[in-house]
Amino acid sequence: MKKQMLCLLFLCFFVVKSYGQLRQNFYQSTCPNVESIVKAAVTKKFQQTFVTIPGTLRLFFHDCFVRGCDASVILANANAEKDHPDDLSLAGDGFDTVIKAKAALDSNPSCQNKVSCADILALATRDVIGLAGGPSYSVELGRRDGRISTKASVQHSLPQPTFNLNQLNTMFAKFNLTQTDMIALSGAHTLGFSHCSRFAPRLYGKNGIDPTLNKQYAQQLKQMCPQNVDPQIAINMDPTTPQTFDNAYYQNLQQGKGLFSSDQVLFTDSRSKATVNLFATSQTAFNQAFVTAITKLGRVGVLTGNKGEIRRDCTRTN
Repeated sequence: MKKQMLCLLFLCFFVVKSYGQLRQNFYQSTCPNVESIVKAAVTKKFQQTFVTIPGTLRLFFHDCFVRGCDASVILANANAEKDHPDDLSLAGDGFDTVIKAKAALDSNPSCQNKVSCADILALATRDVIGLAGGPSYSVELGRRDGRISTKASVQHSLPQPTFNLNQLNTMFAKFNLTQTDMIALSGAHTLGFSHCSRFAPRLYGKNGIDPTLNKQYAQQLKQMCPQNVDPQIAINMDPTTPQTFDNAYYQNLQQGKGLFSSDQVLFTDSRSKATVNLFATSQTAFNQAFVTAITKLGRVGVLTGNKGEIRRDCTRTN
């Protein structure tokens, strides 16, 4: 019993110590302009296509949920994470954003091969949120890049569009994220898009349209996503302000316009409804909760110190 308790205490110490090594201004002496260089590259990419914003944001979520925030999702080896069906929908613009920011850093002599791809992704995520009108926040840095990326590791590691509240809470709790954190992070669905197949069962189930779905909205979705539609067709997650990082996502839930059942359940389940109502009425409350939650997400499974590496090429190990 004592041995088991010691192991548990050691594990807790290891986890705290690992993300405890993250800090703001980590590159102050090695690459002091890292944030401005990354932001300039991200802004330039955004000016080419808006997809940069949801693509980068989603890439960060998928990276951290699988093996931790170590940029393993960017690796392009055989049977890598990005080849799993749950990752195939990731926008290439997210990958390209990180690669272009990495190239911009490496063109600066003082920054060459000094900044991890994992930290670049974390910074780029903050920057795209700001470009979409969302809150700015300080990013903890000091992550190292992982060397392992497998398709198998994605299985059962990402939230599914059919999850109920218990399943969502259980998955997020694995990463020390509370129900409030989960609801705040779900607000990222105010940006981006989804392929029709991800929510088609809510429209064409054996019992007809999902009764928690707004009837008028359901008819609009059926027009945009008829049965046997081209699988490449995708629609906005937020039907009202799809290019703005705001609290409209929660207002949509109040009206039965959550695209996934895992979105709508946040309002229909009494345990989470009050938080949805709070965020729907207060952009400030949502912003504050989101910054807290994404900061905690950025600490998940990080490699620091001598663990991992600083990749010279974000798509392959050194």
